[in-house]
Amino acid sequence: MRRREFITLLCGTAAAARPIATRAQQSSKIARVGFLGATTAANIASRLEAFRSGLRRLGYVEGKNMLIDFRWAEGKYDQLPVLAAELVGLNVDVLVTYGTPGTLAAKQVTVTVPIVMAGCGDAVAGGIVASLARPGGNITGSTFSSPELNAKQIELLKEAFPSTRRVAFLFNPNNPNDLICIRVMELGAKSLGVEVQQIETRGPNEFDLNVSAAVERGADAVAVSGDAMFLANSDIARIARSNRLVLVGAAEVARAGGLIGYGPRLLELYRRAGYFVDKILKGTKPADLPVEQPTKFELVINLKTAKTLGLEVSPLLLARADEVIE
Repeated sequence: MRRREFITLLCGTAAAARPIATRAQQSSKIARVGFLGATTAANIASRLEAFRSGLRRLGYVEGKNMLIDFRWAEGKYDQLPVLAAELVGLNVDVLVTYGTPGTLAAKQVTVTVPIVMAGCGDAVAGGIVASLARPGGNITGSTFSSPELNAKQIELLKEAFPSTRRVAFLFNPNNPNDLICIRVMELGAKSLGVEVQQIETRGPNEFDLNVSAAVERGADAVAVSGDAMFLANSDIARIARSNRLVLVGAAEVARAGGLIGYGPRLLELYRRAGYFVDKILKGTKPADLPVEQPTKFELVINLKTAKTLGLEVSPLLLARADEVIE
């Protein structure tokens, strides 16, 4: 073989091998994900496992090809921007969070790191994204209309217990989405002949005092917003039961000991967050990933709690429930 032909062959072989070597290097890269939590790991344990499950289905294994850095605000929402900044400082590839406070905090500290919402109140009304189809910026994920859900929960409460006249609504004034919910909820309740009593609640340490206030105001039931501190919190359910009050909220509220729960299947939204993370890690820009809305909602009725309170739930409503806890 002539010298020139040999050199040409050698260069061609090296060029062909380079993409293979590059692909091998890319496949061995460890992705780094930041997870910003508004409450605690224990508070969202089942949802966190759903998120991890969604990642595993797509081939991501923690400690092998992915690392997840966590920061937890433990209900102190004023700390969320600080914690979000810490995660950004770790040079994470994607920042995952949930709820309006967490998403707004993440948006506040970065316009370059991709942000995935694993379930958030109305992201368009809250000014988080420009639109669902074209979110723009660096944020995508899942969102749902909390005001409509709260109104539906009051409707279900009235259906279950027609004599309901006053409902104490516990909400977090530090959550902008809760303030939007109040207006819609009051309009829906008024059409049902139900008076909504607003009670600001900034933390679990106020549960006892505020439920007692609801009793003093003559409330027939307590409704809680979709704020993270109420979800899956057994304390608010226990306090409502001890005061002989019906508690209504998201599905997780009923599972934690409330009586009626209605809302999107949050586990599905957290699993779906894995899809968004995967797309972004593979090069898709958040601005090009339409924000999704849940298509599956669930009605959960805790019959055990109803019996504790000495209440009977309509058989028709029980028949419609996706889950009945006995």
